[in-house]
Amino acid sequence: MPRNFPLDKCRNIGIIAHIDAGKTTTTERILFYSGRTYRIGNVDEGTTVTDWMVQERERGITIVSAAVTAEWKGYQINVIDTPGHIDFTAEVQRSLRVLDGGVVVFDAVQGVEPQSETVWRQADRYNVPRICFVNKMDRVGASLEYTINTIRDRLGANPIQMQLPIGSESGFKGMVDLLSMQAIYFDDELGKEPKITEIPADLRTAAEDLRAQMVEKIAELDDDLTLKYLEGEKLTIDEMKASLRRAVLETRATPVFCGSSLRNKGVQLVLDAIVDYLPSPLDIPAVVAHIPNSDETVELPADDAAPLSALVFKIVSDPYVGRLAYFRVYSGSIKTGEMVYNPIKGRKERIGRLLRMYADRREDIDEVPAGDIGAVLGLKDTFTGETLCSPSNPVILESITFPEPVISIAIEPKSTQDQDKMAIALQRLAEEDPTFKVHTDENSGQTIIGGMGELHLDVLVDRMLREFRVQANVGKVRVSYRETITREVNGIAYKYVKQTGGHGQYGHVVFNLMPLDRGSGVNFENKITGGVIPKEYIPAVEKGVKEAVESGVLAGYPVTDLNVQLVDGSYHEVDSSEMAFKMAAIMGMREGLQKGSPVLLEPIMKTEVVVPDEYLGDVIGQITSRRGEVQGMDIRPGNAQAIHALVPLSEMFGYATELRSATQGRGVFTMEFDHYAPVSSAVAEKIINR
Repeated sequence: MPRNFPLDKCRNIGIIAHIDAGKTTTTERILFYSGRTYRIGNVDEGTTVTDWMVQERERGITIVSAAVTAEWKGYQINVIDTPGHIDFTAEVQRSLRVLDGGVVVFDAVQGVEPQSETVWRQADRYNVPRICFVNKMDRVGASLEYTINTIRDRLGANPIQMQLPIGSESGFKGMVDLLSMQAIYFDDELGKEPKITEIPADLRTAAEDLRAQMVEKIAELDDDLTLKYLEGEKLTIDEMKASLRRAVLETRATPVFCGSSLRNKGVQLVLDAIVDYLPSPLDIPAVVAHIPNSDETVELPADDAAPLSALVFKIVSDPYVGRLAYFRVYSGSIKTGEMVYNPIKGRKERIGRLLRMYADRREDIDEVPAGDIGAVLGLKDTFTGETLCSPSNPVILESITFPEPVISIAIEPKSTQDQDKMAIALQRLAEEDPTFKVHTDENSGQTIIGGMGELHLDVLVDRMLREFRVQANVGKVRVSYRETITREVNGIAYKYVKQTGGHGQYGHVVFNLMPLDRGSGVNFENKITGGVIPKEYIPAVEKGVKEAVESGVLAGYPVTDLNVQLVDGSYHEVDSSEMAFKMAAIMGMREGLQKGSPVLLEPIMKTEVVVPDEYLGDVIGQITSRRGEVQGMDIRPGNAQAIHALVPLSEMFGYATELRSATQGRGVFTMEFDHYAPVSSAVAEKIINR
């Protein structure tokens, strides 16, 4: 089947930003101007295409990333509109993993906000080229200059201003394109027909000064252009575009555009910039994959004729069509009806219906070629982060890692009828969202669900009640504490011996336990030499270790930041079994953890509170009373201060209400997980004795 668009005319981009910067509004305008929709969706009215979930429309926020396809001037643009709220940062993370470029949206009043920093760092991690769009230029206090300065200072980026706004705040009418030195106005209500005219006389000097700065910055990006510039030669627009494109692809520069998505001003120019500066699948390095059961790697170019490699980055339980798997094809192509191989599970899967997604609407297609994003129905064993490849050429692509939950609640069905429904609902939601965890508490027998924040769990419970019609009682929110040891313990020996009639049970293990750096997780090392424990029993020991660390010795919280070395042991030719070694490992670990001076760890949140100057003292007092540490402050527009602090999550419940009452509703805060840290003995005692 021939391609609709050549590879160099495909773009896979994400719209990423802080909550409320206008991502969804911008995406809706992209769909409208590209002819994909015939009316503009509105977040406040709940008529958007990409925010299609009931919860998204009610709350006016994006919760799940939505994939849409648009066409612009002979190019295919796959757009993923990602959430801005920190609780759904995993959605951004998985989207960035499969995208080639990003449009980072900033609020022209606020500039760089906390979640902007988080997504920028995530994009840095995946080396995603970006352009910036400074939105809401029509708002009171909007400043393109301030926003560019915050991009430079807070993100360490190299922003290059490409436009000069015409008019300010409510008088914002359009912009001067500094490359072509033309004024562009958006006079009609829908902004469909930009009007290109001469630059107004009062802006001519400012435009020339800014253009000179822009030309100098672009010239610095390329040695040949630098030489030409220094010799006083004039740089052509095509030369500057080519130089800027190379620098964007290498993440050495970020062009900055401005506009107002809500007022339909400037979005077409962002579409032009996506085409001009962001990469096609051919511009990014070939993906590196591992050959299963070996240390070998192989490069897979973005070529339809190459062996298949695709990464599943999202699972959605669609109420109408069933389980949808979103994937990105890196090489080869996926066709309807063919068999593909999942090397992680060692299973073959048949490709059922292939779909091109337009948010919640879909179109059947026969093939998804290299460099494209699609969705498939009918996969049974494949989940987020797993690879699909050709059965004859098995390869494994780098998976996606997700943060662990920091907050949990108990949930129980209201009736026995709801019990089975709840189990199915929780399983489906956990398949969709890798940061959502479900387990049963050993002591109470309760079902515990964990997530990234109160809003995250609130949305998941709401979905369970509405989509799966499960009636359930929901407990109070609890913090996900962890346990670890503080000193090394060597030579922890445990013999599991049971003698009954017939075969007995014999398993003997010797461990060394060592504390690790924060965030290291649990590591198991097999240091057995000389066959003192046969190889076939080692997996059972490791299984016992993993089971033991699920519940610590202080208060039953999971153990982390621990290295476990299996150094010695013995076996009995007749009585030894996998079960005996597993039990010996569990008992030995419990003994070792008690001797390692265990401590409780609590999640510490990186918090930013923005308040008017007059409330600064009161708010700092609030933070310190909640065991918070103020790290620093910076000035924000409108006589406001941003306080940066590290605060234990357990102290942040109910803070929103306290902050509102202390600042007459003018203070706002955001927080995200930063690290785990030991709790004081007084606090630990309260937690343990609860």
